[in-house]
Amino acid sequence: MEEKQILCVGLVVLDVINVVDKYPEEDTDSRCLSQRWQRGGNASNSCTVLSLLGAPCAFMGSLAADHVADFLVADFRRRGVDVSQVAWQDRGETPCSCCIVNSTNGSRTIVLYDTNLPDVSAKDFEKVDLNRFKWIHIEGRNASEQVKMLQRIEQHNARQPAEQRIRVSVEIEKPREELFQLFGYGEVVFVSKDVARHLGFGSAEEALRGLYSRVRKGATLVCAWAEQGADALGPDGQLLHSDAVSPPRVVDTLGAGDTFNASVIFSLSQGKSMLEALRFGCKVAGKKCGVHGFDGIV
Repeated sequence: MEEKQILCVGLVVLDVINVVDKYPEEDTDSRCLSQRWQRGGNASNSCTVLSLLGAPCAFMGSLAADHVADFLVADFRRRGVDVSQVAWQDRGETPCSCCIVNSTNGSRTIVLYDTNLPDVSAKDFEKVDLNRFKWIHIEGRNASEQVKMLQRIEQHNARQPAEQRIRVSVEIEKPREELFQLFGYGEVVFVSKDVARHLGFGSAEEALRGLYSRVRKGATLVCAWAEQGADALGPDGQLLHSDAVSPPRVVDTLGAGDTFNASVIFSLSQGKSMLEALRFGCKVAGKKCGVHGFDGIV
């Protein structure tokens, strides 16, 4: 029997990446060390990492039929990511972002042209054959539609024996009020440092203890805090922590959070404990920060 896939639902975007030796001053002319086109977007990046780790995976997000989409689809296929769930839109343009990566400290500055491309809807998601998937990860975007998708998965799971149920994770990365309704869904909830700070928390531990009441019964809340590592809090009330794993030199942090999320999901899907998954996530995300792009993280 074919192994079931991990499905990531969310954004794919073209990243035009300029690598520089120092961040440019405004209104100056400078040369970059290198430039490349790279497929980006949280869910898209997580698929890249899952595929590199050896997990069969699929991407679901919106694309418009244009030259940018041709590049993105070809790159998904090159990485072995299934694109049969892509929601092709008949209006809008595929989004593009310009990224400046400072090779001196690894910082990444992103300017996104978020086009008028509609997000994946609950109606699009109704066409998905849920029996193909063992795990579905949803990157918080159009939350009111995504709640309907999550409810469909819940209804599906209610009809399945325990071993056939789809495991579900959600990511709340942007500090937008609409996304906070997603805290109540999924067995693993990733909350970003940005959201935690926006809500007034000064550390991963503070955020987990302060936000845990928002998650569903039995869920685990996970928060990565850059060089301070990552923490998780589950239903037993025990705080789990993994230190960050720093590379010899930080050169590119673009996609490090997506790498962490994907590595945690991969580890849990392989039957590992949450603490093992946290440590693995920090290890792979650390390797990612030490290389340009994603090749070389495994």
